Amino acid sequence: MTSQATRVLVLNSGSSSVKYQLLDMRDGTRLAVGLVERIGESASRLVHTPSGDGAGRRERTGRIADHERALEAVAEELALDGMGIDSPELAAIGHRVVHGGLEFSAPTVIDDAVLAEIERLVPVAPLHNPANITGIRTARALRPDLPQVAVFDTAFHTTMPEHAARYAIDVATADAHRIRRYGFHGTSHAYVSRRAAELLGRAPEELNLIVLHLGNGASASAVAGGRCVDTSMGLTPLEGLVMGTRSGDIDPAVVFHLERVAGMDTDEIDELLNKKSGLTGLCGDNDMREIRRRVDAGDAAATLAFDIYIHRLKKYIGAYYAVLGRVDAVVFTAGVGENAAPVREAAIAGLGELGLVVDAELNAVRSGEPRLVSPENARVAVAVVPTDEEMEIARQTFALVDA
Repeated sequence: MTSQATRVLVLNSGSSSVKYQLLDMRDGTRLAVGLVERIGESASRLVHTPSGDGAGRRERTGRIADHERALEAVAEELALDGMGIDSPELAAIGHRVVHGGLEFSAPTVIDDAVLAEIERLVPVAPLHNPANITGIRTARALRPDLPQVAVFDTAFHTTMPEHAARYAIDVATADAHRIRRYGFHGTSHAYVSRRAAELLGRAPEELNLIVLHLGNGASASAVAGGRCVDTSMGLTPLEGLVMGTRSGDIDPAVVFHLERVAGMDTDEIDELLNKKSGLTGLCGDNDMREIRRRVDAGDAAATLAFDIYIHRLKKYIGAYYAVLGRVDAVVFTAGVGENAAPVREAAIAGLGELGLVVDAELNAVRSGEPRLVSPENARVAVAVVPTDEEMEIARQTFALVDA
């Protein structure tokens, strides 16, 4: 890497999409952001903005056949702004990889052996890792000379002790098939934990935090001294909190019941629990703004869905309070956590005996900055910290290649 190379391109490759950001790590400036969606369809679309403030937005439509062509199109857009993938200022490409198993607990420079190991993890992440692998292969072909770094969603959670990570099933079966709690949203939990410590003016090593990543997907983590000691998602992102379309925690026997009584096969049950459950299954909406509008209008289905969502959230706050023993802050993040004041208020309501209180006036403030929403002298801080997974991927990538 040359001394002038301070930029990192972050790629998040999905099955039919590529999200990307180009960042300058000298000051964290976003030089470009974009999205390629509906890859492989006739109505493919690329939206590119050559700055972090939304100015100069460009869009192109028309069939983009595959991920290789998608990344070539991204490279073309970046080149139009003088920031091409062949630029000597580009230090590395950072890839979001959803599942790293137990093999990867830190950002890792990708070589053939690493890529083979990521492929070996496909059975435990069949919906995510194949797309991540496609993005890696394509980027390596475009810039074989450039460091490519994998940053794993699961990595932050590899510090969980065995008593938190293990399921109570036959050990030999679990080990043979890699069945354990892995956790997800790790880059978000890592970033938010560190930023929460900055907000509180303390070192991460001094703090016990409960971090609530609440978006369409949702997860909670118990973080002690900057290390994850428990998290709500498990072998897959299905376990834990009620989500937009996922059920979260459910009696495993429901699966057997649906198979025996309803005649549903494995794929149908998978579709039900992952795509037709959660808030969508309960009330037909997965947008918390719309659900709250319906609640305020007296809609019974939306009210029940909201109450179920909050009940599960409150249970996890209490459980992780017990796991940690002492809590310095509860931190809300992601789309719902950052923007839905009624969710934060309801989740904390009634927890005053635990030192948890929300100040209504502070909670109502809308801001893109980290902030406290608890009273000044609260025993336990309640905070809102906007997440930035792309920045975390870029930070980890650059720290590795700049070392």
